[in-house]
Amino acid sequence: MFDTLSDRLANTFKTLRGKGRLSEADIDSAAREIRIALLEADVALPVVRAFIANVKERARGAEVSKALNPSQQFIKIVNNELISILGGETRRLRFAKTAPTVIMLAGLQGAGKTTLAGKLGRWLKGQGHSPLLVACDLQRPNAVNQLSVVADRAGVAVYAPQPGNGVGDPVQVAKDSIEYARSKVHDIVIVDTAGRLGIDQELMQQAADIRDAVTPDEVLFVVDAMIGQDAVNTAEAFRDGVGFDGVVLSKLDGDARGGAALSIAHVTGRQIMFASNGEKLDDFDAFHPDRMASRILGMGDVLSLIEKAEQTFSQEEAAKMASKLASSKGKDFTLDDFLAQMEQVRKMGSISKLLGMLPGMAQMKDQINSIDERDVDRTAAIIKSMTPAERHEPTIINGSRRARIAKGSGVEVSAVKSLVERFFEARKMMSRMAQGGGMPGMPGIPGMGGGPGRQKKQQKQAKGKRKSGNPMKRKAEEEAAAARREQAAQGGAFGLPAGGQAQDFELPDEFKKFMG
Repeated sequence: MFDTLSDRLANTFKTLRGKGRLSEADIDSAAREIRIALLEADVALPVVRAFIANVKERARGAEVSKALNPSQQFIKIVNNELISILGGETRRLRFAKTAPTVIMLAGLQGAGKTTLAGKLGRWLKGQGHSPLLVACDLQRPNAVNQLSVVADRAGVAVYAPQPGNGVGDPVQVAKDSIEYARSKVHDIVIVDTAGRLGIDQELMQQAADIRDAVTPDEVLFVVDAMIGQDAVNTAEAFRDGVGFDGVVLSKLDGDARGGAALSIAHVTGRQIMFASNGEKLDDFDAFHPDRMASRILGMGDVLSLIEKAEQTFSQEEAAKMASKLASSKGKDFTLDDFLAQMEQVRKMGSISKLLGMLPGMAQMKDQINSIDERDVDRTAAIIKSMTPAERHEPTIINGSRRARIAKGSGVEVSAVKSLVERFFEARKMMSRMAQGGGMPGMPGIPGMGGGPGRQKKQQKQAKGKRKSGNPMKRKAEEEAAAARREQAAQGGAFGLPAGGQAQDFELPDEFKKFMG
């Protein structure tokens, strides 16, 4: 969603790099480009004005003029201001002192409230809670059935006493759900309310009645991040008519310009708490303004990547794999282990999204977007077409075995051969890293040294002394070397004559010439 904005900002910062000092003209030019980038991204005009004014004021201050690298300091200022308009610090859910905690979802029809109720329920269940989804959207056709299906997929309970489709009282359902949650020991109640195609009095009244009936601890306004500035207008109307405590952004994986996401927290004064960035129930997480700002500026989001890895990989499994790789040349690491690791990475989400979280990957956007996610499935199919013996020892895979594996997995024989070769290379590299040898091909750097074999080779090459190509010079060098050997044979260590004094010793001619 923020690709266009990220590209414009990256081009702006590129013009500042290498400057020892930022002049007034440099700051004005960069601010102008950032203003255009934000307006093109559909950010609200009042937000753009406040943002640019703050950036220019801080950029003209002492923090840039005294900086060692003014362009980096300017990027830091923009980053801090982005964090500010996105809401500042991350806001967590407020839980009730006495269970259950009631969370009410509000918003327009089509914003994704029902799907988001399932995502929030699954996320809370992963945090150790026992959520209950309540179907209070009794007007939209099949809304109750949809919530039941979503709850089943999320693995959480649902309370839907009314069939919906225009039948039932949503206020009464919301009120009864609190007692039901207490009786079934659910510590969180998520109330899914009805929406409209636009703001009207009936919608506001129903939402206010449900709010008064259940007295929610959190009212979350769900907004479609793809609808542009109308999202800000709708949010202001809900804030004034019903009131809400936080914002949830849905459809952040869309290709719209995303200015609403940058505007809504600043305009409404309510922080963005959660963000949904995909269709799967796992594509949902708490919203961190600092991490989102870092992504927009192309600096990646390593913290979110680490959190995903911690949720997916167990420490016990990681230690087990590390010990296998640390064995003799990693031979204990088999294709079965490789397949298990690949499936664990797949659980973390889309490969392209994971790569996008790494710093510096914004410059490789086209290559990342061209990644075919089905390649992982093809690799898994090839490995699963092998026998247990072939997975354990891939060296036994000959021509006839490759043909059988290729036929079983529906790929070309060359694909099987390529996979086995890449597995051996990957195992060799990972084994070297696990044994402390560092990355291959980078000798001489602590922790990145190419391994012991490479060092031995280098030492062997360094033994022989290069000889001059000039015959006269080479002859002089050989005579000097012969004289030193003769002197060393007659005397003691360092060429001193046996029993002689240090003052009797003279430097060879080459050293005299070197010392001047």
